[in-house]
Amino acid sequence: MAGFDTYKTPLDSRYSSDEMKQLFSQRSRHSTWRKLWLYLAESEKELGIDSITDEALAQMRAHLTVTDDDFGVAAVEEKRRRHDVMAHVHAFGQVAPAAAGIIHYGATSCYVTDNAELILMKNAIDLLLPKLAKVISNLAQFAEKHKAVPTLGFTHYQPAQLITVGKRAAQWAQALMMDLEDIEYVRKNLKFRGAQGTTGTQASFLEIFHGDGAKIDRLNVLLCAKAGFEDCYDVSTQTYTRKVDLRVANAIAGLGATVQQITSDIRHLANLKEVEEPFEKDQIGSSAMAYKRNPMRSERIASLGRKLSNLPVNFKDTFSVQWMERTLDDSAIRRIDIPEMFLLADAILIGMDNVTDGLVIYPKRIEARTREELPFMATENIIMRIVAKGGSRQDAHEEIRVLSHQASDVVKNQGGQNDLIERIKATEYFKPVWNEIDEMLDPSLYIGRSVEIVDRFCGTGGVLEKKLKPYQSYIQQAGTAQLNV
Repeated sequence: MAGFDTYKTPLDSRYSSDEMKQLFSQRSRHSTWRKLWLYLAESEKELGIDSITDEALAQMRAHLTVTDDDFGVAAVEEKRRRHDVMAHVHAFGQVAPAAAGIIHYGATSCYVTDNAELILMKNAIDLLLPKLAKVISNLAQFAEKHKAVPTLGFTHYQPAQLITVGKRAAQWAQALMMDLEDIEYVRKNLKFRGAQGTTGTQASFLEIFHGDGAKIDRLNVLLCAKAGFEDCYDVSTQTYTRKVDLRVANAIAGLGATVQQITSDIRHLANLKEVEEPFEKDQIGSSAMAYKRNPMRSERIASLGRKLSNLPVNFKDTFSVQWMERTLDDSAIRRIDIPEMFLLADAILIGMDNVTDGLVIYPKRIEARTREELPFMATENIIMRIVAKGGSRQDAHEEIRVLSHQASDVVKNQGGQNDLIERIKATEYFKPVWNEIDEMLDPSLYIGRSVEIVDRFCGTGGVLEKKLKPYQSYIQQAGTAQLNV
């Protein structure tokens, strides 16, 4: 059937990168199985298993990549045997006949399935981390550039004390930095299952090595080195504990929550016409309303983030219902959820890189909205000036309260402009500070330490510069990620 006649996940056809899709492809997975069988045979031979010949190892090394023909052989065998691992053992044995009798020697199926999953997850995290660092770097540069641009802060989505455009971006970057730290942590602590036997007792390897436990320990040291891990989990059952999957999922799902929050802010700011994501020359915002510039990139990211942030529930349920030394009800769901988790995160970071590298602000619009609300924010300073000249804070507060409500009525019920300052200048009570009021309407007076906060976090020698140092080579070489569709 043609590719248009069968279901394809949008993560494949629309969103994710080629390298992440390749990593979780069937060829990648089953070729990794073959590498694991080779690692096992090489290590067993090194530890004295004489039945494993140099010819067997040579044939295995020559056929590590699973070919289309190999997949055909495996498909026939799996249909017959109802066992995917044994189907691929058979297919590998056909192209490496000298090794057919020793492939999978002493191992259980989870030797290849679980160890391969750990390898794929490790490699997938290594693809994600530099991309996440690039997004954080984009936001850091944006924050530094606009660190002194006053803008309305919002609490309860109501105008609050002024911040700066850069400070808001810095808080986005900080949340992403936390995700980076969490994902780095699970990457650092990811271990290997190794060769543990059918229930994690290593009994089959005791038989192979005639009761020599030291050789089993050495076997796992060799396997870890070949597979790129520092150590094995101390205790395994037939599988590595599915708690590992849950820990990884929790870290990566945090990214999904973060990007929902960031893109929600961007979408609200787009509505206010203050900040916009990139918009291409020929892009259509709406099929009906030609004038529209819908924030489709941010909406896509938010949608994918919602899916990603909810995945840990599946991993939690899978871990919690693993009976005793294992049940197979973890298999089908993990085949779906582990690749999807990484494909989702990958697609999100492609979108986030695209958006954060091309964010646009409209300073005049930001200033206009700031000045609409600034009279209200200046009132506290006006009250303080009155008190400094001998007035009563309570009396000044009441005068301001009455005038503020009158000005609000003009804005809300009459559709007029905020005339609070004019009212204050026309009120005799405030005559002692009339000449000082205009100087109090400089927005930069109300941004607190926003500039310093951004510099400390995003600037030269700041927190992010140190945090992103391991990724600088990638950041400098990478261009802006382009959306597939």
